[in-house]
Amino acid sequence: MFTGIIETLGQVTAIRKEGSNVHIAIQSPISQELKIDQSIAHDGVCLTVVDLGKRTHTVTAVEETLIRSNLGSLKKGDCINLERAMRPNARLDGHMVQGHVDTTGKCIGVEERDGSWIFLFEYKLEPGYLLVDKGSICVNGVSLTVVNPVEHPNGLAHFSVAIIPYTFEHTNFSNLKPEGVINLEFDVIGKYVAKYLAVYQSK
Repeated sequence: MFTGIIETLGQVTAIRKEGSNVHIAIQSPISQELKIDQSIAHDGVCLTVVDLGKRTHTVTAVEETLIRSNLGSLKKGDCINLERAMRPNARLDGHMVQGHVDTTGKCIGVEERDGSWIFLFEYKLEPGYLLVDKGSICVNGVSLTVVNPVEHPNGLAHFSVAIIPYTFEHTNFSNLKPEGVINLEFDVIGKYVAKYLAVYQSK
């Protein structure tokens, strides 16, 4: 379980394919503190540490993870948002994040506004993808507040988020441009509500 509060940035140092799996080596300030089998969120995707090097750690992404997230398009040198699993006695400063990415979306606009940034995202609507205005959403592992969610008749939806300077500087939002692909994890409470409504409406 995670909070969506990014701890640090990591940089991809190597990518190695093995069958349908991809091994990703990452250099970061926290890599030397990690342990084998530890769960770390990488751009919001919960992955297990499988190997350790000097200031680097390696994780493996399986085919399902590559399909549902943007990890399959990573390149050497790319920056990744990192968060270690929350401690039971820690403050929940963001919201409850599972590290189970639901789908990818696309950045369709960035606007600087009075020192902050407004990002506009688009994604394909699917059952269970419930967004509410001022609710929670996890974008690339970052806990954010939904602004003006809109569903379109063509099966697409969009929403905005506001990024303050600290978040912009300490996450990979500073590298995100229009057409960039992002990982989305919808609020787990909203997913349960959507599932309940679907069952109720089918009766």
